[in-house]
Amino acid sequence: MVAVTASREDEEAKKMEAGGDTVGQKLDAGALFVLQSKGSWLHCGYHLTSSIVAPPLLSLPFAFAALGWSAGIICLVIGAAVTFYSYNLISRVLEHHAQQGRRQLRFRDMATDILGPGWGRYCIGPIQFLVCFGAVVASTLLAGQSMKAIYLIANPGGTIKLYVFVVIFGVFMLMLAQLPSFHSLRHVNLISLMLCLAYSFSAVAACIYLGTSDRAPPKDYSITGDTSNRVFGVFNAIAVIATTYGNGIIPEIQATVAAPVTGKMFKGLCLCYAVVVTTFFSVAISGYWAFGNQAQGILLSNFMVGGKAIIPEWLLVITELFTLLQLSAVAVVYLQPTNEVLEGFFSDTKEGQYAARNVVPRLVSRTVAVAFATTIAAMVPFFGDMNALIGAFGFMPLDFAVPAMFYNVTFKPSKKGIVFWLNTTIAVVFSALAVIASVAAVRQIALDANTYKVFANV
Repeated sequence: MVAVTASREDEEAKKMEAGGDTVGQKLDAGALFVLQSKGSWLHCGYHLTSSIVAPPLLSLPFAFAALGWSAGIICLVIGAAVTFYSYNLISRVLEHHAQQGRRQLRFRDMATDILGPGWGRYCIGPIQFLVCFGAVVASTLLAGQSMKAIYLIANPGGTIKLYVFVVIFGVFMLMLAQLPSFHSLRHVNLISLMLCLAYSFSAVAACIYLGTSDRAPPKDYSITGDTSNRVFGVFNAIAVIATTYGNGIIPEIQATVAAPVTGKMFKGLCLCYAVVVTTFFSVAISGYWAFGNQAQGILLSNFMVGGKAIIPEWLLVITELFTLLQLSAVAVVYLQPTNEVLEGFFSDTKEGQYAARNVVPRLVSRTVAVAFATTIAAMVPFFGDMNALIGAFGFMPLDFAVPAMFYNVTFKPSKKGIVFWLNTTIAVVFSALAVIASVAAVRQIALDANTYKVFANV
């Protein structure tokens, strides 16, 4: 049976390389050129780590400030357990269809094949695109803020505006964006894995240093605000944690794995979640321990008061630098669904991937996409509020609710068994949380609306 399965997957891989069928249709240039199936489980682990273990994890102490110790740790554990379980559900569904000769390469392919064409075209596809492009914009903005922080440490009182640094990072992104396929990012994402460990450990060291020094801020772990603010704060914090664990491109990552794919995604997830547990819990706990309810939206902001570093400057600089460098990898990873769509629209599968007919449109289309994301990041430095809405509306359904639905529809587990009801509970609970968190995010946008200013120097 194993030999038959492997043979089918090998045949499917050969068909894909030749532009053969998947989900009943001819592969377009996006699938052939961007989602090349050449990687190992290690490469899969690198891609997963870059897409999950990213600088938004530095917001976890802020989430703890709205939840407190017990609820914060419980939510962090639940987030890790449910997403690891959900990503494995998606992987098993993908492996099941690959064994049947219908290897699905994209989230919208899964939705089309499992739930129907309307789901892929009008629901899952647009939500995934919005989430991923929002992550590109957010990464570009965060990178600009890190560059500005390094600049101010080196030149206190400097007058260069935030949007200038955002544009500088955007130019760097233009070069990285030209890497032709997802698989070609494997070495970039290996470096990204090391960088996320580096800035996480640096941030933890800074928290321990500050928390035990004479300059330690007063430690207050009470939850502030009136009842309504506390309630909405809880749901905002849940959205922050869900977004931090969010991925949204599991099928595209598994598509980069060479056949046979069975078991490779699970190994990649184990590697990724070893890094997740190490970084998420250490940063969340040390950051909240050091700053309590004064933890800011990004932990690095707590290390500067009045424009001056309150930890050793060298430690803050290298932490910001590691963060900045990893953001370039995160941004280019989340740009891949956009690249895949553009490649499918503008490229010709009859020509080679590196033929002038395909290289020129690729260069132009990716340049336009990066320029557009950079412009939004420069114009809207308060994008964090909007990204919370995107996370609640996008990451929570895609990463928590949808995988359980896909599994139940595909494998039809017995309604008398625990798997069916566990998946149903996850889908219902996190769908409800997505709606509530979206309302909380909209409320926060309304509260902050008076402070919004285009090209603000925040």
